[in-house]
Amino acid sequence: MVNDRIENGLDAVEEKLRRVVDSDVEVLDEASHHIISSGGKRLRPRLLFLSYLAAGGDELDEVVPMAAAVELVHTATLVHDDINDHSVMRRGKITVHARWGRTFALLTGDYLFTKVYEMMAPYGARMNMIMAEATVSLVEGETLQAAAAKSGEIDRETYKQIISRKTASLFRASAEMGSLIAGAGDDVVANLGEFAHNLGLAFQIVDDLLDIVGDPEVMGKPVGADVTQGMGVVAVHNGRKTHAAVAESEPDPMQQMMHRLRESGAVEVARAEAEEMARRARRALDRVPPSAARDELDLLVDQVLERER
Repeated sequence: MVNDRIENGLDAVEEKLRRVVDSDVEVLDEASHHIISSGGKRLRPRLLFLSYLAAGGDELDEVVPMAAAVELVHTATLVHDDINDHSVMRRGKITVHARWGRTFALLTGDYLFTKVYEMMAPYGARMNMIMAEATVSLVEGETLQAAAAKSGEIDRETYKQIISRKTASLFRASAEMGSLIAGAGDDVVANLGEFAHNLGLAFQIVDDLLDIVGDPEVMGKPVGADVTQGMGVVAVHNGRKTHAAVAESEPDPMQQMMHRLRESGAVEVARAEAEEMARRARRALDRVPPSAARDELDLLVDQVLERER
């Protein structure tokens, strides 16, 4: 029953996203629909819906624009990330910057970000402040990551700061906004926020693991992009600093680096770290009143840990 409601809600989010990115400026319209239609896990809207239901909400239509806004923030960051990473594939499709060029990709990402204001406008100051704080944190995290890539080295603490800001902040905002609009008390909002924050950390660590051990065919994008920037699972290996240029002088440097990482034990360390974040998420979730929606949130933890893309 809960799953059916969530799937219906996600269908409504898809429709909302398609409508809201319409533009009479042809390149913005085409590029925006291109990235929206490439799919994705829609994990953040799902998290918002489930938090709303777990906190006692009952009308998913009430939060569809909010769920779409959260997804649109995430989508805009992907457009900009692909520019920074020089990626040509995203979700099995050519990236916006590879098809339309850097300038139009930057403008498309900006367009998607500004469309978020439109969807959030009906929700008032408190919700908009949560969204604003999450997006500020997200940009700060992306900036820390870019600075680490430029310097060529990163340590474990910096890595945790990056993933907390660039990924976990939007997870937390999704859960907090969903539970707040359902009328939950401060304890429930705080516990769902803590759950989502740790879920986001686990998600990003697994994402970085997949950059090492994932199947490009399954993932719909090349692996190793974060490795070449000294990012990802490299940084959580034994808390050591790592240097992005470590393999530049060797033949076939990507394969050399990937092989060393698989052999180093970094993957096992990162997997243990993700599992610890999952345990912390579940401890927070245990403090939320039982419900079918809470059970689905618990299942979400397993899906994050076991995903292959």
